[in-house]
Amino acid sequence: MAAPSVTLGIDLGTTSVKAAVLEAAPDDPSGFVVLASCVRAARAEAAAQSAAAGSQAREQDVSRIIQALNECLAALPRQQLRKVCGIGVSGQMHGVLFWKTGQGCEWTEGGTAPVFKPRAVSHLVTWQDGRCSSGFLASLPQPESHLSVATGFGCATIFWLLKNSPGFLESYDAAGTIHDYVVAMLCGLPKPVMSDQNAASWGYFNTQSQSWNLEILRASGFPVHLLPDVGEPASVAGRTSHAWFEIPKGTQVGVALGDLQASVYSCMAQRTDAVLNISTSVQLAASMPSGFQPAQAPDPAAPVAYFPYFGRTYLAVAASLNGGNVLATFVHMLVQWMADLGLEVEESTVYARMIQAAAQQRDTRLTITPTVLGERHLPDQLASVTRISSSDLSLGHVTRALCRGIIQNLHSMLPFQQLKEWGVERVVSSGSALSRNEVLREEVQKAFPFPVSFGQDVDAAVGAALVMLQRNLNQKES
Repeated sequence: MAAPSVTLGIDLGTTSVKAAVLEAAPDDPSGFVVLASCVRAARAEAAAQSAAAGSQAREQDVSRIIQALNECLAALPRQQLRKVCGIGVSGQMHGVLFWKTGQGCEWTEGGTAPVFKPRAVSHLVTWQDGRCSSGFLASLPQPESHLSVATGFGCATIFWLLKNSPGFLESYDAAGTIHDYVVAMLCGLPKPVMSDQNAASWGYFNTQSQSWNLEILRASGFPVHLLPDVGEPASVAGRTSHAWFEIPKGTQVGVALGDLQASVYSCMAQRTDAVLNISTSVQLAASMPSGFQPAQAPDPAAPVAYFPYFGRTYLAVAASLNGGNVLATFVHMLVQWMADLGLEVEESTVYARMIQAAAQQRDTRLTITPTVLGERHLPDQLASVTRISSSDLSLGHVTRALCRGIIQNLHSMLPFQQLKEWGVERVVSSGSALSRNEVLREEVQKAFPFPVSFGQDVDAAVGAALVMLQRNLNQKES
């Protein structure tokens, strides 16, 4: 029997899929208990479907993401899933995939439980995609929005496909983020519904009027029929059209949320908290006061962006493209060097040893600017290493400098003094890169002039479940 106090949260991340089952705390109306949670690696990287995208393309196989999702659900206790009365979904923002309406998936009896599998679906072009050069972005029409358009943003990717692979888009009539897709498939929606959080992450969306820049897009030949409808975050997109694992048919599913907003929602206990998430990339977010409205002209060179949150409020966000992915790139480089020298070693072994070495190396004069992926406000910036001396070349020195560089790069985007001026008193931090890296945690604690608390790695999944949980409890009270 579904209970109004139990919800499921799902987060479809870049490298992993997470799920969490929440229950309202019996003695605290605003509290919650995580009954069960699960994480599965997605391992979904795939070659670009358009040859013209080149080496800068970053795409993922949707089938593998859904397989990881199904594995997550299968690992959760069946008796908990039977009680679920609401499903919240979040995921990696900015990306886009395409599907054929009515043919986006097929439901099958997967062993003991009904599951859905992707059918007429493209790859997911992710937020990390680099096919849109600075020159190409400059050729696009100016958006009527406070947010700039960058490579990896849904609308920029669609413009690129329109110009470079026009036939590709003809096979599809629906589009969304990966989490919009999952919500649409669970509910059997004829047209996807997207929160303003995800719409803003695509570009060409005005958060004040809550509408796409349709006139601007139409004038440039953009296929506006692919744009999803937009709904309020924390509203219901629909109900499950099938039983899903042990979750009953007819269960409410929320409009998909941005993973950043869901993470912040799970751990921002006070308005005076800032939230730091270091996973594949890095986000540092602070709540802006109620009534705040960002300037309507986009500034591509501004390192801080204002993302829609809940209740028509905004988060000030420094979103760095360089986080755990930089450490992963370093590990891959070391493994490749070893292979070139005729030695084989596992990436997991290298990662553990380099963190161990850096933990023993408490300080270093070596300075690493870790921007191997550039930044959205500085797309052509590359990484650099300076202050190199013969005494600072050990693995411990380099790893310590790399971890410090990730935090210093964030500081250059959003000076921590600015957080003080906004009234921030504490930093709540989470994310997979932090949870598995004690050196990165040390550098965070040293860098911030506030107390820092460290959270769990399922924060976005917990946040998505919490949004639905509080919605259900509010409805029960009213």
